[in-house]
Amino acid sequence: MEHLVNSKVRQIELSGIRKFFNMVANYEDVISLTIGQPDFDTPQHVKDAGIAAIEQNYTTYTYNAGFIELREAASEYLRKKYDLNYSPEDEVIVTVGASQAIDCTFRTLLEEGSEVILPSPVYPGYEPLIKLAGGTPIYVDTTENKFKLTAELLTPFITEKTRCIVLPYPSNPTGVTLEDDELQAIAELVKGKDIFILSDEIYSELVYRKQHRSIARYIREQTIVINGLSKSHSMTGWRVGLLFAPAAVTKHLIKVHQYNVSCASSVSQKAAYEALTAGFDDAKTMKDSYQDRLEYVYNRLVNMGFDVVKPDGAFYLFPSIKRFNQTSFDFALSLVEKAGVALVPGSAFSKYGEGYVRLSYAYSMERLKEAMDRIESYVKNE
Repeated sequence: MEHLVNSKVRQIELSGIRKFFNMVANYEDVISLTIGQPDFDTPQHVKDAGIAAIEQNYTTYTYNAGFIELREAASEYLRKKYDLNYSPEDEVIVTVGASQAIDCTFRTLLEEGSEVILPSPVYPGYEPLIKLAGGTPIYVDTTENKFKLTAELLTPFITEKTRCIVLPYPSNPTGVTLEDDELQAIAELVKGKDIFILSDEIYSELVYRKQHRSIARYIREQTIVINGLSKSHSMTGWRVGLLFAPAAVTKHLIKVHQYNVSCASSVSQKAAYEALTAGFDDAKTMKDSYQDRLEYVYNRLVNMGFDVVKPDGAFYLFPSIKRFNQTSFDFALSLVEKAGVALVPGSAFSKYGEGYVRLSYAYSMERLKEAMDRIESYVKNE
């Protein structure tokens, strides 16, 4: 009966990140730096709010868009943090993680044949959702531009079929982000065209040495902003995403969201309210720790001779392994077998990720030091 399954679903493959993680799970004494999972616990006061929600019987349906108090808190959070203004009544939707927000956006905006431009290498979660919505992913190679999608790179790829441009900054897998002038140039290029920008800002609170900026500041009427609490408050399992868009678009996004999940978990929403209010600056401690880890791992890799762009945010490094004359998969597998360290092959992030590996430094310094020692030993013997 498998032949009766939707052909678009049959053609989708499991994420290369998870496939490699699962493949090496049975190896003994392996330090895995593969998954983008914060190694911090959810802040205690946020957990307490979730517990209180259960005890106080906040266990029923909420408005489809989420508790109004949470939407107000999310709106105020964006205003204070990033100078963005969205009406909590009709321009904010609470979703089941950022992934569901992205899915809703593509299913709302795309039709058969619509093209979506993606900077590449890029997180593999976008392509399947684009294809399921009938769209076509168009990849732009950013490897010679420090992994940045700029207006200059974008221009040749914009066609009459272009419906959306994805700006996933800070980036997974590279950690880079865009400067103000680069965002403004993209806004000027797209302004007035029948093109939306999906700005995935899930790592916005993990930006180092500068302040995060959203392209919505320059082209609000054409931008859908995706955010959430998974990375900023170490709430991956709570599944709380936030979607911000102009009211004229949100009234359609909410229809897809409503028939998809009805609403996000009521208990998680109560915890999210606590995170966005009392936990307004909870991310700072985590960010400071990640920055220390970044400096350590980056310097170790550079001293080993790796060519690697220094990230601006998130918690990933994307070093080149081209000098080893192996595919990224073969290099990653060899590293597991000979050194006991697991990194993600760059090919998991589209064909333009070939020749690189992704390293997550969202792990303890002790774990990172042992991993770097093992990688250094491997490099010396290859």
